[in-house]
Amino acid sequence: MRSEYELRKEMVEIGRRLYEKELVAASDGNLSARVSDNEFLITPSGTCLGFLKSSELVLIDGEGRRLQGGQKPTSEYRLHLEVYRLREDVGAVVHAHPPLCTAFSVAGVNLEECVIPEVVFTLGAIPTAEYATPTTEEPPRVIGEYIPRCDAIILDRHGTLTVGETLTEAYFKLEKLEHSAKIILSARMLGKVKVLTTEQVERLMKARKDLGLKGKIIRCVHCTDSSCPTEGGGDQKLVETISSEVLKIIHG
Repeated sequence: MRSEYELRKEMVEIGRRLYEKELVAASDGNLSARVSDNEFLITPSGTCLGFLKSSELVLIDGEGRRLQGGQKPTSEYRLHLEVYRLREDVGAVVHAHPPLCTAFSVAGVNLEECVIPEVVFTLGAIPTAEYATPTTEEPPRVIGEYIPRCDAIILDRHGTLTVGETLTEAYFKLEKLEHSAKIILSARMLGKVKVLTTEQVERLMKARKDLGLKGKIIRCVHCTDSSCPTEGGGDQKLVETISSEVLKIIHG
């Protein structure tokens, strides 16, 4: 397990990247990392991740009690602790507000279909958890259905949650998730989105197994040629209603 000093340094760097890439805004988002079995380093409440200082980070225990640090931990600490409770293999959690992933959930469009090989290969189907009031006990409850089985979740109108053995790993999963949202939106605007066939998905899963990739993924329940909702473009009109606004986000 990495030292607390190394974790603090990495957390500051990941916070800076999130802010610079506009995956969070103002004081949105929060990060955490496992220090020991019952100690977790977490970002403070009301602080911009882009301007974090290692001395501001808070050390808490598995009940959320502050062990070290002069500030309060993020109000979303329950969300992080629930992940660690359910997944002993997880060493870090990233909760961010990427614009396009969030826009898809606002529009009621999911990203569960098997479309992009690299995403299916590494993250699998991306579920969207039901809406939960931020900072309450609701978010930990709604992720309980998914986090034992996957490493990336979209929180309805509340951004994303990605996990990994390290903060950098969890961050890269977020990058891939937001990048796939950009590709799928662009494809929908250009025409019909082509989904992978069952055979293609099975070959990806075999390759994943052969390579011994870690992490958990959920298989898409619609990954057949005929049954995937995306194949018929059923959500196309809904996506078009937000396309002009989302393009502004893409192009700044």
